[in-house]
Amino acid sequence: MDLHLRHVTRYHYSQPVMFGPHKLMIRPRDSFDLRILETELDIFPAAALAWSHDVYGNPVALATFADAADRLEITSSLVLRRYGSALFRKPGPATAAFVPHYSDGERIVLQPFITPASADADGALAAWLAGVLQDPVGGDSLSRLAEAIHAGFGYSVRYEEGTQAPSQTLALGAGSCRDLAWLFIEAVRRLGYAARFVTGYLHNATGEAGSNRAAVGLTHAWAEVFVPGDGWVEFDPTNALVADPHLIRVAVARVPTDASPVSGSFTGPFGAQIGLWVGVEITPIQGFAAVA
Repeated sequence: MDLHLRHVTRYHYSQPVMFGPHKLMIRPRDSFDLRILETELDIFPAAALAWSHDVYGNPVALATFADAADRLEITSSLVLRRYGSALFRKPGPATAAFVPHYSDGERIVLQPFITPASADADGALAAWLAGVLQDPVGGDSLSRLAEAIHAGFGYSVRYEEGTQAPSQTLALGAGSCRDLAWLFIEAVRRLGYAARFVTGYLHNATGEAGSNRAAVGLTHAWAEVFVPGDGWVEFDPTNALVADPHLIRVAVARVPTDASPVSGSFTGPFGAQIGLWVGVEITPIQGFAAVA
């Protein structure tokens, strides 16, 4: 499936401000399941770009600015070809005692993604995890946890930056896609799985409007779990999706702060930032021919 994607991030300020360097993580990495056919990046005010790969292998652009302005607008336009995702073929046992078997070499590489990154001082996460896995309904532990979050937590669109701690999401019983993904990741890490945070986009095919819970037209977040024998497999607890081609991966990281699509600073008076708007449009393309 070929898709045209347009992602606009727009900041408004009460007066012209000077911009510090901004890190942009808005270009996907080509793989067997995703290919970039065309790409264009427009920034106002004008910026110099320096591209690199971060420690996870994500493409990162560092934008530096010379001019002040009362708005910052970043527009990424991509033409993508999305293939099928890696299938989840070998469900594991549904008990909390199950520990996935990784080879010694895999475990060395995966250890940072296995080790939990958030505290559970009051044991709320451990208690919730045990409760889900003690449910008599069958199924593997990963799918059961994703379904428990999808069915048991409210979904909310949050425009403010940052991700809720799992304990906060448990207490509120609700969260944005990034909050629900982070709860899932920290839960499965406590089962011994390697899991990573993913940012990207969610699209609906023609005729499927409203079929997903998360807001189409915004950025999206989900998880990938390294399943023995299957590799990195997508789990989207917000929409109860597993290995689904409607998920368009852009960046992966150990913790959410390492995968923010746009991050940076500005110099100006307190309260100068008066608005933030993010819009994503994804349109299927019929018969697209890439320029050689």
